Amino acid sequence: MGFTILHSHSPLGELPPPRPRACFGRDELIEKILDFAEDLTPIALIGAGGIGKTSIALTVLHHDRIKQRFGDNRRFIRCDQFPASRTHFLARLSKVIDAEVENPEDLTPLRPFLSSTDMILFLDNAESILDPQGAGGREIYEVVEELSRFDNICLGITSRISTIPPDCEALEIPTLSVEAAHNAFYRIYKNDEQSDLVDKILEQLDFHPLSVTLLGTVAYHNKWDNDRLTREWEMHRTRVLRTEHNESLAATIELSLASPMFCELGPDARDLLGVIAFFPQGIDKNNIDWLFPTLTNRMNIFDKICTLSLTYRSNGFVMMLAPLRDYLCPKDPTLSPLLCTIKNHYFRRLSVSIDPDRPDFKEAQWIRSEDVNVEHLLDVFTTIDANSSEAWATCAQFMRHLYWYKKRLVMLEPKIEGLPDDHPSKPHCLFWLAQLFLSVGNVVRSKQHFLHTLKLWRELGDNFQVAEVLRFICVVNETLGLYEEGIQQAREAFGIYNRCRNIGGQASSLQRLAWLLYGDNQLDVAEEAASQAIELLSGKRERFTVCLCYRILGKSFYSRGETEKAIDHFETALRIASPFNWHSQFARNNYELADLFFKEGRFDEAHASVERAKSYAIHDPHYLARAVRLQAEFWYRQGKFEEARSEALRAADVFERFGAAKDLEECRAFLRDIEGKWETRLSLVSSWKHYYFLCVLTLHS
Repeated sequence: MGFTILHSHSPLGELPPPRPRACFGRDELIEKILDFAEDLTPIALIGAGGIGKTSIALTVLHHDRIKQRFGDNRRFIRCDQFPASRTHFLARLSKVIDAEVENPEDLTPLRPFLSSTDMILFLDNAESILDPQGAGGREIYEVVEELSRFDNICLGITSRISTIPPDCEALEIPTLSVEAAHNAFYRIYKNDEQSDLVDKILEQLDFHPLSVTLLGTVAYHNKWDNDRLTREWEMHRTRVLRTEHNESLAATIELSLASPMFCELGPDARDLLGVIAFFPQGIDKNNIDWLFPTLTNRMNIFDKICTLSLTYRSNGFVMMLAPLRDYLCPKDPTLSPLLCTIKNHYFRRLSVSIDPDRPDFKEAQWIRSEDVNVEHLLDVFTTIDANSSEAWATCAQFMRHLYWYKKRLVMLEPKIEGLPDDHPSKPHCLFWLAQLFLSVGNVVRSKQHFLHTLKLWRELGDNFQVAEVLRFICVVNETLGLYEEGIQQAREAFGIYNRCRNIGGQASSLQRLAWLLYGDNQLDVAEEAASQAIELLSGKRERFTVCLCYRILGKSFYSRGETEKAIDHFETALRIASPFNWHSQFARNNYELADLFFKEGRFDEAHASVERAKSYAIHDPHYLARAVRLQAEFWYRQGKFEEARSEALRAADVFERFGAAKDLEECRAFLRDIEGKWETRLSLVSSWKHYYFLCVLTLHS
């Protein structure tokens, strides 16, 4: 096909469409794009549908700096308005730049026009022509790549896919800031009565620009007040985002799903998106292999859906913007075969027994990154089938994982408490729920759940489980200072284990007994109980209990004033913990050493130990707060009251959040002491300044 030069008069190309009335929260990004444009650097704005790429491009094209730099040579091509072929693209380009060349086959006849003056040219929605799986994708890409190399042209691209010429500066377009989303919504909504409830909806939309705009438009068109808007959102979620002019979030998402690159992924691709959408955290890239073992080319598929801006990567997870997640999430999870398969993978992995005395104990640390996903999975499937023994048994195992690897409370608590007492999983779930409350310092709630669990196991006549619960009620009573009650329970547990000939249980009961005796200041008997436990386990595998016993011995010897022996025992506990990577024991024993060194005035050693304790307690908020509280003591001793107050407030916040009443009471008393000393110092400083001022006045007079 040849080309013809037209001699009739034509307009001087096409100026871009009008700029948007407002482009909130993009000032810094636009400044960066302006700098690139003025230097004629090719730019690509990449992001999901509705993220605001076109608005940013038009704002740039109408900016005063761009007008001054390029005058009327500002061009804009909507690439989704013509068939995806090189012929149609070149014809459109020829018209837009006023080249007067009809049906060019390549850029050759257009080069004189393209190179004649500095120009900025934006290709909007370029994914429709640059999709590698599209019919003319390869040929158009070559043309666009050549355009990016013109030294007098700033080529701009907006696209949902990251398949762009390598010379382009690729800018990933983020969602809006809180303030920008708020301003954008109320500019459309035109309601002076602002509401925190609306701000929460905007947050649930991930501050996605198109979703914010559609929400404001729908609310404005229907004259909804804030309460009505909130009710509609709660009932319909993203289905609300459809205007009377057939603009909708659904249409934007479906446009992405209709792309050749996505269709090439096969019929299961949408189900895969549904799985990613189901999980609040998305999918951990390190777990893709064991979660999707039957999915061929799984890493390539995840790469492709990221390339299409349907997902994004953040902190090692493949995630999805909230509006896309809400739209794509299966409405009935049981009807998604892939999601049900993933559920089974999670349940099987959680069913593995956790034994802290085995080197493979550390392998279950995967729960630290997956805890939110697993909890959501359990919440959904226990709601679908409240009587499911499998789901509730897995729930107990999940809390057991949290107890060892990420000590925190769970939102499943009301559901667990609401289970009938005769449900087979009720005592197991209550037991581990009690453990979690204990692990964050909330001993009151912990004891309530332990006592309920104890009642259930006694009614069932399971003596072994009775002994297990008694062991942990001992810890609660030791914390509450109820030593006599705890000692009686520890001895009852020991008797049951003895009758069962369970040596590990006997040793663990002795270890609990030693703690209670130590708390009751019966140091000789405490040392005897701890030593007997260590002797019982000689040559056995239960090194975790031995580690705990050495910590008790360390505290006991320090109480006797035998500092060096105490240090030896704490360090022995650390050596035992080392091969197994027991972070909790690293944190606790370093905390004990820090406390010891601090009381002995060995501040450098105390500081080093407390820093180690903090680093190991990263997944143990209660002990981390205790270490921070100890750090505050250091600052206080040095007269740095502002630093001490800051650290003590940080610790108090954690204690209050988890209901650690005893720690919170002590921390608040410490804070009052700090503030009293601080006010005294400020008063003295003020008095000295006043005295100095009077002296100066006297001298001058």
